[in-house]
Amino acid sequence: MKLNLIRPLAFFDLETTGVNVGADRIVEIAILKAMPDGSELVKTMRIHPEMPIPLQSSLIHGIYDEHIAAAPKFSQVAAELAEFIGDADLAGYNSNRFDIPVLLEEFLRAGVDFDMTNRKFVDVQNIFHQMEQRTLRAAYKFYCDKDIINAHSAEADITATYHVLLAQLERYENADFEDKQGNVSQPVKNDVDALHSFTNMNKPFDFAGRMVFNEEGEEVFNFGKHKNRSVESVFDTEPSYYAWMKQGDFPLYTKKKLEEIWLRWNKKKDLARAAKNQSPKSTEAVRSNEGVKHAEATRFAEAAKPAAGTNPANAKPAQPARPEQQGGGQPRKPFQQQPKKEKPAVDVTSDMLEQLKMKFGK
Repeated sequence: MKLNLIRPLAFFDLETTGVNVGADRIVEIAILKAMPDGSELVKTMRIHPEMPIPLQSSLIHGIYDEHIAAAPKFSQVAAELAEFIGDADLAGYNSNRFDIPVLLEEFLRAGVDFDMTNRKFVDVQNIFHQMEQRTLRAAYKFYCDKDIINAHSAEADITATYHVLLAQLERYENADFEDKQGNVSQPVKNDVDALHSFTNMNKPFDFAGRMVFNEEGEEVFNFGKHKNRSVESVFDTEPSYYAWMKQGDFPLYTKKKLEEIWLRWNKKKDLARAAKNQSPKSTEAVRSNEGVKHAEATRFAEAAKPAAGTNPANAKPAQPARPEQQGGGQPRKPFQQQPKKEKPAVDVTSDMLEQLKMKFGK
């Protein structure tokens, strides 16, 4: 079977120093680029991770420190990899939760803006787990009746993943699938848009899953004390949460997507503020204030004019009226300054400190 493609679909697999998306690094990357004309392009590359490879990771993928001693750093090949992938959609095995987030972290560290806009993401594992719920090795055996040679080699894994998808398309053509809500559909089709929808059912916003879309299409937190709350509503009540996440141990791409929401939220606040200032009530208050100022200026100018028939040069400055001449001749009581009321002390909270930090950039 040939994939029905409008644009290339890049299958890729990573071998890494570990499974921490924000901290671990790539030691090998393999990309199989399936082209619309049916041809395939493959690129495999060892990467120096700029950190020691833990033994437990080496025992899994077979790559040790001496194997990558002379390999280039990711920053040295980032532009080349981005160019090879081009505008291709992305596919892999568990790629939505691991490979894509790790790759994005590496591109961001290297200063390469790898645009994810309008790309489709096909996670073959999600098809497998939802239809059969087994491992890649079992999937390859189940769908292709073959054993993976050199399992945990990046190139062997992506080749197996590619052939598993082709076999899945044949096996599940016109097959019914019932979701948790009882809706029945036939989601496994030879169409990248349909596969994208079926393999992204959790609707991640940042790939690492810290933020997801709810049924209304709003970004909501998917962890911690604000789980299931919209990100913007949390900013409304606890804006310091943004600073906490920006300074915390979260993936760079998660922070980038969080900043997008933060900027959008601030823009909404600014627009609301501007609209409030331009409301009819506010305009009338400004006009009224300007009228008062104009009247006071006019009275001051009239009072400053010399009396008729006098020479302005010889005019004496007006003397202030004596107390007994003010208020009908009754002397005024001397002004007594009222003692200031002291405000009660307020406990300084961590939220107040965080907001001060954000305001003054400290």
